[in-house]
Amino acid sequence: MCVCVCVLILGLVFIGLLFAFGAAEEESVCQILGSPEFPLLSKTGDVMIGGAFSIHSKITQPRLSFTEKPTRLTCSSVNLREFRFAQTMIFAIEEINKSEFLLPNVSIGYRIYDNCGSTLSSMRAVMALMNGDEQTFGKSCSGQSSVHAIIGESESSSTIILARTTGPFKIPVISHSATCECLSNRKEYPSFFRTIASDLYQSRALAQLVKHFGWTWVGAVNSDSDYGNNGMAIFLAAAQEEGVCVEYTEKFHRTEPEKLLKVVEVIRKSTARVIVGFLAHIEMNNLLQQLSVHNITGRQFIGVEAWITADSLVTPTSFSVLGGSLGFAVQKANISGLEDFLSRDFWETEFKCNETKRDTVTEKANCDENQDLTELKDYDDDVAELRYSSNIYKAIYTVAHSLHSILKCSRSQGCDRTVKVTPWQVVDSLKHVNFTIKNGDQVWFDSNGAAVARYEVVNWQHGSDGSVQFKPVGYYDASLPPGRKFVLNTEAIMWPGGKTELPVSVCSESCHPGTHKVLQKGKPVCCYDCIPCAEGEISNSTDSNDCKKCPEEYWSNQNRDTCIPKIVEFLYFSEVMGILLVFFTLFGVLLTLIVATLFLINKDTPLVKANNSELSFLLLFSLTLCFLCSLTFIGRPSEWSCMLRHTAFGITFVLCISCVLGKTIVVLMAFRATRPGSNVMKWFGPVQQRLSVLGFTLIQVLICTLWLTINPPFSFRNMNHYKDKIILECALGSPIGFWAVLGYIGLLAVLCFVLAFLGRKLPDNFNEAKFITFSMLIFCAVWITFIPAYVSSPGKFTVAVEIFAILGSSYGLLFCIFAPKCFIIVIKPELNTKKNLMGKI
Repeated sequence: MCVCVCVLILGLVFIGLLFAFGAAEEESVCQILGSPEFPLLSKTGDVMIGGAFSIHSKITQPRLSFTEKPTRLTCSSVNLREFRFAQTMIFAIEEINKSEFLLPNVSIGYRIYDNCGSTLSSMRAVMALMNGDEQTFGKSCSGQSSVHAIIGESESSSTIILARTTGPFKIPVISHSATCECLSNRKEYPSFFRTIASDLYQSRALAQLVKHFGWTWVGAVNSDSDYGNNGMAIFLAAAQEEGVCVEYTEKFHRTEPEKLLKVVEVIRKSTARVIVGFLAHIEMNNLLQQLSVHNITGRQFIGVEAWITADSLVTPTSFSVLGGSLGFAVQKANISGLEDFLSRDFWETEFKCNETKRDTVTEKANCDENQDLTELKDYDDDVAELRYSSNIYKAIYTVAHSLHSILKCSRSQGCDRTVKVTPWQVVDSLKHVNFTIKNGDQVWFDSNGAAVARYEVVNWQHGSDGSVQFKPVGYYDASLPPGRKFVLNTEAIMWPGGKTELPVSVCSESCHPGTHKVLQKGKPVCCYDCIPCAEGEISNSTDSNDCKKCPEEYWSNQNRDTCIPKIVEFLYFSEVMGILLVFFTLFGVLLTLIVATLFLINKDTPLVKANNSELSFLLLFSLTLCFLCSLTFIGRPSEWSCMLRHTAFGITFVLCISCVLGKTIVVLMAFRATRPGSNVMKWFGPVQQRLSVLGFTLIQVLICTLWLTINPPFSFRNMNHYKDKIILECALGSPIGFWAVLGYIGLLAVLCFVLAFLGRKLPDNFNEAKFITFSMLIFCAVWITFIPAYVSSPGKFTVAVEIFAILGSSYGLLFCIFAPKCFIIVIKPELNTKKNLMGKI
């Protein structure tokens, strides 16, 4: 609606100018069509400075019937802060007029307009500033503007209208609080300056502030204007770079109550506890009222300079909504004499509406319309919190210094009053101003016509007297080096609800070490699930995006936050299984030694002699070695132990089986030799028996030598079988060598079993072939069972299975062959006679 009215007025003005130009040609007189717009406050001078402020914040638009001339706009609701801006402008001008150093013989006048917080009134004000309020201008309408510079406005949208309208005429506009980054475009706004920084810095600083406190889930509300939209766009981009997610982005205009109610409903339903409000103070006031009505409290507001220190927002109920708010504010004004002027001198010397006598009808009408301002005469509670006043003070002084330079003023000779000052000269001079005001602040403009970015970080707190205070808790200075620009005193901050604990606003809780983030489908990156790391992976930091795999020899701990060395597994002597195996090994050695001792004691008895005592002792010796070789399989595998265990096992068992095979052959040949004419035993005498055992054993020695030479066993760290363990084992090297050793042992065992089986029924009271058959049956059963068990057993159990097979077969041979003989020797000695052995009893 406002835009349409603005366009309509511009059209009417343009048509009016055309008619005026036509009338000037006919009458040679330049006149304003319609009624002139009069300033709220004015004073004549040699040079004129215009001002535009929202001294009233509400406007009542007349009904447009287009059949009669529209009535004047009606303004209401005094904005005390904006009124102070106008007062500060007058104070600075009066101070310069009294100065002996700055423009010593030139007076500055002013024309201050009230735009009532409306872009429609802003257009009327800017046209009035350019044209003046005189009804007739003479014969020419091509004269210069009635002012040499314009101070204002407070809001970016109104300032954009002001700067765009005055831009073609090169009239300088200096704003004290219009921060929209869009105004930095020198091509569009070549004559615009400001004594405040653009929102480019503030928006980025807002994102840094939110990130500083760990708030990754925030809501955002902005004014639906150039100021709010541009500032919020910069904030959203900066927030994304900082890793901050925005749950919602809502905007509304002061003339849209329906949208405001929608924004309030979104805030009520949201889960974000932090709200970034990029709002002009009027929109913020409207939002505050609705939040108070709906009793929406406990949110952490992050504010901008436009409203964070606005006294108009301080009401009896506002602190329940905005208490604990943080935001960036313009530094406080520290100008000597300003406080007295605002509270006393202004009313006595400048604003004379309280006097009964007025000079003109126009003054009387103007004072009657603004009678509400006189009610503020004795009000000075807000003076201590003035912040933008220093920016207005600086703006006036920049114009004064520019004029001082153009007029070539000096203290001794004064200013050259013959020089005709034009607005575009002021524009060029403003680009080069550089001075220091009386409070020590340096004033200059950068290439975009803006001042350096300096903000206070303020916090809404209750004072000791219960009043609302805007307490400084830090600062931001863009001119400082990186790392020092942003300083906060977190301990001094009071949070919403009077709490001292930092509020939390996250979409998802932080993922602890040992877990990693997995994004939730269809939601922003700040919304995620915390998934534990897989086995063998860790995350040792909070909110890790993924898990790192542990090095090959390490494994994740139970919490998945540290890599620890994998457990090295082998068959220890000290563990229960190792102790048991050692016990049975030594027990087997002990039994073998007992049997050997028993045979040695009874070596001259018929039983021992009949069973080939020489092979029996050699068999007992080999059985002792078989028992002992199992010890080489226990303990940490090394290069030498791996080669020893397999070769010792292969050779000792071949020696053992060779002895049994020799005994079996002797038994068979002994019975064959009893037949008439048989001369077989001469081929199986003691020498032949020894050579056969030696020959069989040498074959195994040769196999083992080839194995060790070509591809021997070696110590191997097996990391594939278990994920969290390292198995120390002996790799076979050449599998062919291993299975050749086992195959040769099996071949001899099968041969021995077959021969013993054939001689099991030979006539004798004590036929050793029976016991050899049974022992070989056990031996073969053990090793046949060993093969699948060996292949399928994991880790140290592979070694245990091999030891079990060695001990089982050794015990089988020991008991089956020697137990019956020991029984006769110890328990039944009466059977240990030659007659009994020959079966003649």
